[in-house]
Amino acid sequence: MVKMFQAGPPGKSIKSDCQVCYTPGSEPLKIEIESKVQALFSKTIRDLAESSFTKLGIASGSVQIKDFGALPFVMMAQIETVVKRAHPELVSVSLLPEFKQHAQYKTTRGRFRRSRLYLPGNQPKLFLNAGIHRPDCIILDLEDSVPPSEKDAARHIVRNALRTLDFFESERLVRINQGELGMLDLEAIVPHNVHVILLPKAETAEQVIAMDHKVREILKREGIDRPVYYMPILESALGVLNAREIALASKFNIALAMGLEDYTADIGTERTLEGTESFFARSMLVNAARAAGIQPIATVFSDVSNEAALRANVREAKALGFDGMGCIHPRQIKPIHEEFAPNAATVEQAKRIILAADDAQARGLGVVAVGSKMIDPPVVKRAERTIRMAVDIGMLPESWKLEV
Repeated sequence: MVKMFQAGPPGKSIKSDCQVCYTPGSEPLKIEIESKVQALFSKTIRDLAESSFTKLGIASGSVQIKDFGALPFVMMAQIETVVKRAHPELVSVSLLPEFKQHAQYKTTRGRFRRSRLYLPGNQPKLFLNAGIHRPDCIILDLEDSVPPSEKDAARHIVRNALRTLDFFESERLVRINQGELGMLDLEAIVPHNVHVILLPKAETAEQVIAMDHKVREILKREGIDRPVYYMPILESALGVLNAREIALASKFNIALAMGLEDYTADIGTERTLEGTESFFARSMLVNAARAAGIQPIATVFSDVSNEAALRANVREAKALGFDGMGCIHPRQIKPIHEEFAPNAATVEQAKRIILAADDAQARGLGVVAVGSKMIDPPVVKRAERTIRMAVDIGMLPESWKLEV
């Protein structure tokens, strides 16, 4: 009996996705399509399906596609998934959508990462408007939010999303899996303008080094001359104790992130609002990151309905030295940005420091003074960052020096 292969989410309450069933056979390929938008786009959908199977070298068998408003990049991903499930030998063949110009913007090493919005890699309906909410970073997740049976589909969807979607200048992050699955993830995503790779459950410097070697190999092979940065996530006691070595493991590390759900489970306790059980771990991470010259990033806050508690959590993280945190819902972005913002007094002090530094440089002085205090270079650098954030969130105009 010939086996039928399937891809796409089960059930009927599906949005922005599709179900594809493929049965290999000897007869010429027959494609049946059922779509909510069939009256308007039946020819477009059929043309896409036929060209996709042709590009994958499939000319026989039968196909049933149930479309629930899938964009072309999603349908292509599901078609590639079902074909590769039936023909694993096609591992080197990819069905790539056009690489849109709006998906090719760059990032910078020191940009703000106050908010990082997690999106499950197998739920493209959540991708489509994610950038409109203006998170500093968008994380397309291939790890914990994706069930094992859907890892291959999520990999294709995320890769195609990186080539297609406009995230409105949000930094483009992907959280990969561990081990060999993670290596497959890197092969899929590195050539397609991923800005930062999140390495989950990082416990040793060797894990970062292995990932770095794989990324450099892919970039060289593909002839790509641009940086791909890393953000290891510490989620265990061993990872926390090795925080400094992990932070220093690659020159492409730009941050260390905390994962408290796994960490608290690893040390045999539960996560609380007060956070006393994780104070040591969070402090270790902040100090390791600062010692390595990279950003410390706090964990997610999981209660999306409790804004007051979220704000309190952000204030505590900021007081500990964190630069940002993860979020699991767009409604968390605005409170996170507001709480990480500098207050008016801090901005005024930063302005005084910058103006004093400019004056000292203009007069050829090596010493910066604000009032009776001497200011060293790290303080000036911190003031510059405060001003950049104040301009970014609209507290100051870019031309603020002209108004002094």
